[in-house]
Amino acid sequence: MAGNQRYTNALHITVTAPYDVASGAPVRVGSICGIAQIAAKAGEKVTIWLDASWDVEVTGALATEGLPVYITAAGELNTTAAGNYLFGIALGTKAAAAGPVEVAPIGYTTQTAVGA
Repeated sequence: MAGNQRYTNALHITVTAPYDVASGAPVRVGSICGIAQIAAKAGEKVTIWLDASWDVEVTGALATEGLPVYITAAGELNTTAAGNYLFGIALGTKAAAAGPVEVAPIGYTTQTAVGA
């Protein structure tokens, strides 16, 4: 067996925090989207999970399940595609105000900024 394997499935990984993050907060590092498991300051290592679903705050209305959720450069989630990156898929619905909704992160992607 190869001795150079780091992660079995690479679904729970450690990355460098691009900004200050709280435990349970969304994180995007390049083409990786997940949820922080611990708090970290910008530049520190943080473990993120790329799988599962999470109750996170999203700004904007989600009329039906299955709609995309986007992340800003500052790590905030919303329903606006222009200038943001796809973060995950909503597994619930909510009104336009900022509020919690269940979201499944997309994990790895090769996308560039939507509408950029």
